[in-house]
Amino acid sequence: MNQETGRLLLTDFVMMVGLLRRDMKHNKEMERYEGRFSRIDKKFSELAEFVSRDDAEFAKTLRTAFEQPSRTLAFKNAEHQKQLKGTKDQGPGTD
Repeated sequence: MNQETGRLLLTDFVMMVGLLRRDMKHNKEMERYEGRFSRIDKKFSELAEFVSRDDAEFAKTLRTAFEQPSRTLAFKNAEHQKQLKGTKDQGPGTD
């Protein structure tokens, strides 16, 4: 696995945890798991701090994925749609 793939996978994972946390808050289920999410928040902060030592921009991306997962998902979907449109515009090759 190359570094870029690893970054994408880690960002997606962080985003999914952020979405789960957001959904649990909206569904009023957070109280039951508040201790666990508190520990997750702490570990994530440590991870982001560690990453920021070598790559501040990637750490910012991870923080955004965790704190604003809906925004991250929207940008990911928009990028995917651009790629799909680019593929359609190229059409089949006519060599």
